[in-house]
Amino acid sequence: MTKKIFLFAFLILGFSSIAQKAQKIGYVDLEYILENIPEYMEAQTKINAKAITWQNDIAQQQKEIEALKAELNNEKVLLTKALIEEKEEDIEIKELDLKNLQIAHFGTDGDLFFLRQQLVKPVQDIVYNAIQDIATKRKYDFVMDKSSSLLMLYTNKEFDISELVLNSVTRSKKVNAIKEKQSKKEDKTENDLEDNQVDAEKNEALQEKIDDREAKKEALKKKIEEQRAEKLRQREEQKKAIEEKRQQRIKEIEAAKKAQEEKKQNN
Repeated sequence: MTKKIFLFAFLILGFSSIAQKAQKIGYVDLEYILENIPEYMEAQTKINAKAITWQNDIAQQQKEIEALKAELNNEKVLLTKALIEEKEEDIEIKELDLKNLQIAHFGTDGDLFFLRQQLVKPVQDIVYNAIQDIATKRKYDFVMDKSSSLLMLYTNKEFDISELVLNSVTRSKKVNAIKEKQSKKEDKTENDLEDNQVDAEKNEALQEKIDDREAKKEALKKKIEEQRAEKLRQREEQKKAIEEKRQQRIKEIEAAKKAQEEKKQNN
C-alpha cells in the first residue's frame, strides 16, 4: 500500500514539473472494458472450464497415489523387502507422471498459457490498439489503467475514455464483420492471397509448436515406459536368481539327507 502511494506521489510530482507543457492524461478501466466484450468472457469461460478439468484429473491421480501409499503402509509388515521396494518404485513412477502432467498443463509454457495466447490475447490486442488510436487522435500524453495496481486517489470522469475504447472495439468488430461478409462474395484478390499465405504460415508455425509439444510428451512417455520396463526386467531377473538359488539349496539339502540315510544303512 505504501509503495503504491509513493509511486502515485512520484507520478504527480513528475506531472506537475512538466505541467507548463499542457500534458493531457486520460485513463481507462480495462477490467470494465474486457467484461463488456462477449468474446473475452467466452474465452475466459472456456479457459476456466478447461483448467477445472485439468485440476480434477490431477486431483484424481493424487488421490490414487495417496491410496497406494496408505495400502503399502498397512501391508508393510506382511510383505518381503523386495515386494515393498517394488511397490515403492511403482508409486515413484506415478508421482513422476503426476508431476509431468502438472507441468504440461500449468507450467510456464504449458497448455493453460498456450490456450490463453489463443483465446484471450487477440481480444486484448484489439483493446490495446483501440486505446492507442484514441490516445493519438485526442493527443493524450498518458493513458493509465484504473483497474491496475496503480493507486488512483481521484479520477475525473471527464478523462475516462473507457466507453470510447469499448465503442471503438465494437465498431471495429462490426466493420470487420462487414468486410468479412463482402470478401466472401468477391473473388479473391492478390492481397487476399497474400493474407491467406500469412495466415497459413502462422497456422503452420502453430501446428509445428503443437507437434513439437506432442513429440516431447510422447518422448517423455516412452522414456518413463522404458524405465518401468527396465525395472520390471531387473525385478524378474532378481526373482529368477532367488528362485534358482532356492532350488539349488533344496537340492543340496535333499542330497545331504540322502547321503545321511545311505550312511546309516551302511552302518
